[in-house]
Amino acid sequence: MALFAPSLPVRSRRLRGWRVLLAGVLAMAIGSGAVYAANQSVQGAKKEEVAGGYETEAPTAILIDAESGSVLFEKNADELRPPSSMLKLMTVELVFHLLSKGEIKLTDDYRISENAWRRGGAPAGSSTMFAEIHSRVSIDDLLRGAIIQSGNDSCIALAEGIAGSEQAFAERMTKRAREIGLAQSTFANSNGLPDPGNKMSVRELGRLARHLIQTYPDYYRLFGEKEFTWNKIRQTNRNPLLNTMPGADGLKTGYTKDGGYGMVGSAVQNGTRLIVVVNGVEDADDRASEAKKLLEWGFRNFESRPLFAAQATVGYARVFGGEKRYVGLTPVEPVRVMVRKNGSDKLLARIVYTGPIAAPVEAGHRIGVVRVWRGPNLAVEVPLQAAEVNPVGSTMRRALDGASELMIGVFRAGIAKL
Repeated sequence: MALFAPSLPVRSRRLRGWRVLLAGVLAMAIGSGAVYAANQSVQGAKKEEVAGGYETEAPTAILIDAESGSVLFEKNADELRPPSSMLKLMTVELVFHLLSKGEIKLTDDYRISENAWRRGGAPAGSSTMFAEIHSRVSIDDLLRGAIIQSGNDSCIALAEGIAGSEQAFAERMTKRAREIGLAQSTFANSNGLPDPGNKMSVRELGRLARHLIQTYPDYYRLFGEKEFTWNKIRQTNRNPLLNTMPGADGLKTGYTKDGGYGMVGSAVQNGTRLIVVVNGVEDADDRASEAKKLLEWGFRNFESRPLFAAQATVGYARVFGGEKRYVGLTPVEPVRVMVRKNGSDKLLARIVYTGPIAAPVEAGHRIGVVRVWRGPNLAVEVPLQAAEVNPVGSTMRRALDGASELMIGVFRAGIAKL
């Protein structure tokens, strides 16, 4: 099977309106795990090739590298389930976002309404920070109540204080989720109490956790605080990994009868941060042990390796009507991928973009993504940009490109009729 050097343009092909180019660094190997051409089949991979022989009892699970977003393990990762209290991560993300924009301040305080007290406070019999009815609590303390104590009253108070009602806040949560790339998650309330409208996958919970870690490093420290006292009631953090896993510093547990036990966890060891998500587990102890075992397996078996430098030309995109027929593509950030230490991984890379790109093309213009697969699993995806300027070409060049695209269109229409 041929490998392709990064300095040479490669032939592109159309696939349902998308152009796919084979990625440039395919002539190099990572350890002893070579990066293969994009048309290599990854269907029917053996079980040990998919996850290194690892198994988990959790119905849905994912393990990712926080730096690169590489997926190290996944099981039913896109299955939508009730996220239970793990949904609170989206609530605090929206609060962090508003704080970072200066629309609210940590010293602002919100009233604990009868609704927040009755549905989320002590009378509810669920997780609570024990805020008193009609009292006023600062955003700083409400965040600690939501993160450390998983207080439902904290979340309702934040929602009502920011948006006027929990329903309006939930609508803002869904809108914000789309803005940060969570395409399927939906929210009906701020706390994760049972509602058919609360749905998330472990993949999107993992992406949300990564976003929180990378975007709000100062606020993220709240997840590692082990206790919080409010109304003279001391409560410890519900995350069991904080006391059992070296380097653990977040994030959130959850439980409902319909959703089962779930957890989003993160830990750092030897400079590598991993994020684990499990959901649908039947027992709280099993939830903790499955999450811990997945993290330990990841730290033991994987290491980060560079794949593309930030300014490296990894491939070429076809340009319509340009001075040059192709424009080089570079990643917007260094591309790293987690590979197994034993060197057994086979990687596959593709560049995907909608094309051809209409001239003129400016340097830095975003054009598609580079996707790297480890076996059948998408390991990492990084946006690509134009490496150089490609101005509008001559009249003859535009005419030739137009004729070429016309012929391609006729050919595709003929194929469609067969």
